[in-house]
Amino acid sequence: MSITDPVGALLKSALDGFSIRQDVIANNIANVDTPGFRARSVLFEAELRTQSADGTSGAGLRPSVVPTDTPVGANGNNVDLRKEVMASVQTQFQYQLATRAVSDRFSLIRTMATGQ
Repeated sequence: MSITDPVGALLKSALDGFSIRQDVIANNIANVDTPGFRARSVLFEAELRTQSADGTSGAGLRPSVVPTDTPVGANGNNVDLRKEVMASVQTQFQYQLATRAVSDRFSLIRTMATGQ
């Protein structure tokens, strides 16, 4: 997809955001027993929605990695394994939906170009 294609740029930004979120979740899970570790989360959907509504390309979208507000345990760690696993599954499904949208978009472009 071309960078001049606003829908393609928004889809790319969404895929990038979901990918970063999966990396952060994996890091949280890997540190579930690390004393003092503070879990983080990734925020980007609100900005993506705003850019989509404004008709902007989404090319400059930067996901924010922020600390979570999960309560801290006795060892100073606030990773909630159940929450992280559920977030991982949800993010995986969202990523799959976005890749399906990209695939469908390419199919539409191919159909328009070839007439088939």
